[in-house]
Amino acid sequence: MKLKPSGSFKIDAFLMRIGDIEGIELDRLHAHSLSVGWPHRAEDWQFLREVGQGLVALDEIGRVLGSAMWFAHGADFATVGMVITSPRLQTLGAGQWLMQRVFEKVAGRDLRLNATRAARRLYLSLDFQPEKTVYQCQGIARIPTTDSEPGARGDIRALAASDIPAGIALDAAGFGVKRTRLIEMLFAHSAGYGLFKGDRLSAFALCRPFGRGHVVGPVVAESDTDAVAIVRPHVADHSGSFLRVDTHMDSGEFAAFLSNAGMPVFDTVLTMSLGKRLADFSVGGSATPKTYALASQTLG
Repeated sequence: MKLKPSGSFKIDAFLMRIGDIEGIELDRLHAHSLSVGWPHRAEDWQFLREVGQGLVALDEIGRVLGSAMWFAHGADFATVGMVITSPRLQTLGAGQWLMQRVFEKVAGRDLRLNATRAARRLYLSLDFQPEKTVYQCQGIARIPTTDSEPGARGDIRALAASDIPAGIALDAAGFGVKRTRLIEMLFAHSAGYGLFKGDRLSAFALCRPFGRGHVVGPVVAESDTDAVAIVRPHVADHSGSFLRVDTHMDSGEFAAFLSNAGMPVFDTVLTMSLGKRLADFSVGGSATPKTYALASQTLG
């Protein structure tokens, strides 16, 4: 008598090993992020590898089962991102195992990351502290029908390579940490607009290809009005196309502009810190530049 096969089959736990992300083919990394619904293209992975470092978890036949990256800025600070494991492996502790390997690489640094809802429990278990919500605003860009001329005082023009030092300084004032290498690389891969008051760069916004279309970020400005003024040209450039902005701003002129420009809130993540808190990096003051949009959820 032939036995009917069971409808389920139990597979015992298998071993995973750590590998350097540099040695992994881009199409495998792309497939890895697609498996959890993330929009990163192979080109986005390549950019991240150029500005950061990372690890992958591989099974016994070399399949990518997990990833984690870090982006160091000086000897005291780093952001963490692209922490991806399948839900099944997450429940088995794979995410924590990967993060412990990352901790070995960034020992002594204050850390910051942006956590999805699915990953918050993991980061809380590792003593990361909640900070602010990040609003992922995206959609088909359009200039609002009620839009008026920029109210910012100053001249808006396209940025050039000669503006990189001023961009690095302005980003450091808004982010709280000097990110020289990252801003240089972002300038090289982005179109940018800056607001100049006299000879001084007082606000800027970069825009580059990413995921389904383009992402605007970072955006650094002294006021909502200035932030809107430097994002508006990017919206005009990509009107009718997919555009994304990741911001901590949930109200005010900047948030309203994004919604009216075809980019309502699509999803949220949570900025979390280990070590120094966000407030510890803040200079304060009404005229202090603020980061209105992140470079990306991964980069901060």
